[in-house]
Amino acid sequence: MKTNDIIFQTVTKIVVFIIIIYSLHLFFSGHYTPGGGFIGGLMTASALVLLLLAFDIKTVVNTLQVDYLKLTATGLLIAVLTGIGSFFFNVPFLTHTFSYVQLPLLGKTSLATAVLFDLGVYLVVIGVTMTIIQTIGETE
Repeated sequence: MKTNDIIFQTVTKIVVFIIIIYSLHLFFSGHYTPGGGFIGGLMTASALVLLLLAFDIKTVVNTLQVDYLKLTATGLLIAVLTGIGSFFFNVPFLTHTFSYVQLPLLGKTSLATAVLFDLGVYLVVIGVTMTIIQTIGETE
């Protein structure tokens, strides 16, 4: 029988939000400082694991309703297509480029094709990690 962990569940709701915001910060800052898709994906997966600890697996699966295998496949497709996209410009595989654009609220901002690759890595890491964790959790 599971105990009523109301304090743990309430704190988890707040902490998960903070972890996901920080993981997005790591994801977007990874081009100029340490971080990127891999560590951002691990941080997001750790937030989801915290949800699994605070609530039971059925509650989290029913609430999020994410197919992590499809998420992994989507991330892998994005990462591979980003690399293949370089062939259209007659440059080596995974060659990235960037440009500066003027955005209404942000001003002059650099946009890099590496962000697309990192997005693929981010999704793959979340998908694989959560598939492994849920598989282990369902067998117990």
